[in-house]
Parts: sequence; C-alpha cells; structure tokens
Amino acid sequence: MKDRVKIGIIICDRYHTCAGGKCFKSLKNREGAFSIYQDKEAELVGYTTCGGCPGGNIEHATEEMKKNGAEVIHLATGFVVGYPPCPYLKYFKDFIPAKFGMEVVIGTHPIPEKYFITHNILKTWSDPEWKEMLQPTIANEEIRKAYN
Repeated sequence: MKDRVKIGIIICDRYHTCAGGKCFKSLKNREGAFSIYQDKEAELVGYTTCGGCPGGNIEHATEEMKKNGAEVIHLATGFVVGYPPCPYLKYFKDFIPAKFGMEVVIGTHPIPEKYFITHNILKTWSDPEWKEMLQPTIANEEIRKAYN
C-alpha cells in the first residue's frame, strides 16, 4: 500500500474563476510540483483562493484545510507566473509553517511555456531566491508547452 498525503491548494485570487484544470491534470500526472508524490497517494482536501492581496484568506483557508487533514499546502503556480508574481509569496511560505506547522510547496502545475518566455524576457526571476522557489515547477520545454 502506498503512503498517503493530504494536500490543500491555495490559488492567487486574480485567478479566482480558475476551475483548476492544470492543477488537477498535474496532480493526476505527478508533474510540476506534484512530482514529489511519485510514490504516494495524494488526496486533495481543499482548493480555494488567497482572498486577494494581501492574502486575507491564507490563515482561514489553511486552518480549514488542516482541519480536513491537510499535511501540505501548495501555493499554486499562479502565484509565480502572474504579472507581477505575488509580492507576499515568501511571507506565506514562512507564515503557514510558523502558524500551523505544515509544509508549504510553491507551485502546482508546471509553468506554461508562454509565461516562462515572458518572465525570462522581463528578468522577473533573475534573483537567486527565485531559483529555489521555481525549481518544482520549471519542468522541460515539452512539458511547459503542454501546459500553455
């Protein structure tokens, strides 16, 4: 029997109408940030938005997801690919473990190629801190194109 992990996904509110198709596809295929669950059964126990800047729903949503058994919170790829990327992302990544003792993973689905190209032109992710944050979702060009 595979180990099981329960996860919650929080998306950036500017994508509040997103139905989660790319996130759910990547969870099913274990791509992007979900590749860390190759040998685990992953159960989604919550999906919601941050509530808009400056993340007014982060605390409530995480608390609710933890009550539903979430062990890991994924801050969706939209937080890093938006124009501009979320300015509160690092704070959320530090806040959730400090407040709730839960692991945080930045990203869900692989970064779509169209965002990868534009952010490289803009040099959005040139700071070394971004390298670590993007690592789970960078993927290769073929996979990025599949998520355009």
